Amino acid sequence: MQKKATYGLSFFERYLTLWVAVCIIAGVALGQLMPIFPETLAQFEYANVSIPVAILIWMMIYPMMLKIDFDSIVQAFKMPKGLVITCSTNWLIKPFTMFFFAWLFFTVIFSKFISPDLATEYIAGAVLLGAAPCTAMVFVWSHLTRGNPAYTLIQVAVNDLILLVAFAPIVIILLGVSNVLVPYDTLLLSVILFIVIPLAGGYLSRKYIIKNKGLEYFENVFLKKFDNITIIGLLLTLILLFSFQGDVILNNPIHIVLIAIPLIIQTFFIFFIAYGWARQWKLSHDIASPAGMIGASNFFELAVAVAISLFGLTSGAALVTVIGVLVEVPVMLGLVKISNKTRHWFPVPDKQGGN
Repeated sequence: MQKKATYGLSFFERYLTLWVAVCIIAGVALGQLMPIFPETLAQFEYANVSIPVAILIWMMIYPMMLKIDFDSIVQAFKMPKGLVITCSTNWLIKPFTMFFFAWLFFTVIFSKFISPDLATEYIAGAVLLGAAPCTAMVFVWSHLTRGNPAYTLIQVAVNDLILLVAFAPIVIILLGVSNVLVPYDTLLLSVILFIVIPLAGGYLSRKYIIKNKGLEYFENVFLKKFDNITIIGLLLTLILLFSFQGDVILNNPIHIVLIAIPLIIQTFFIFFIAYGWARQWKLSHDIASPAGMIGASNFFELAVAVAISLFGLTSGAALVTVIGVLVEVPVMLGLVKISNKTRHWFPVPDKQGGN
């Protein structure tokens, strides 16, 4: 009974695995039976960012932004350990372990199934994913694990600043290419859509409602109206993503499995490095979980855009980045479940002091 009261699981959250499976199947079926639907929505894209997907992601993020007490952002900067874990894992470990797992599986373990040239392209796609930590969806994973919204915002913002200067050098070093052009329009648009707009909306809404209705109404009535919005947005995003990529899934079933294996291993590996490190440092769960989620998930809009510009739309590198999108959501939901079940490993926030 206590567990149910602690997590406050909604109907959608309680059966999330089932809903995800249904939405994946529905998305693929929709793309095949009504191809005009994904074809039409795919036209609404700017700087490699899908506007319909952006709207759904905004729908997921906005409820979390509402919960940010902006005075707590100042307090977040007084707890640097979480930022040290996030930045170290994302930039000193993740790109290199991604390269290692991709090389191991594509050129050694799966060498009988993948030609050397194709393996090189697959490794390139994996590296592009590994060098781009998540910007948008981490807010959703943080929300589902009851993460600290203010601290999650700081973690994402710091990673985005590092991304501006570190992405291209890392890709150049690992892939041995010299013509990596970071699509800054994609980066800038993503930051505006996935951080600035929902953050401004959350701040203005919070300020207006509290001023006119009071804090008690805001916390006990207004916020509760958004209980299932994030989950519904997530499920609709799944349908949309899988409707876009139905042909990829059906035309490349074996290679999708081969590509997915190292990506999944890398995701779990990076999550547990950051999560275990946070446990070792005795951080609270609401900081530890988002720290692990940022590195485990990827900024797939950036990875897809760079893969297409460097290697072409039909390249193996582009295919890997697309499969990264398809694999990420189900795998990250598995990590959300693991994170919630291991909450007792960490001290409660109010006993932690400054971390």
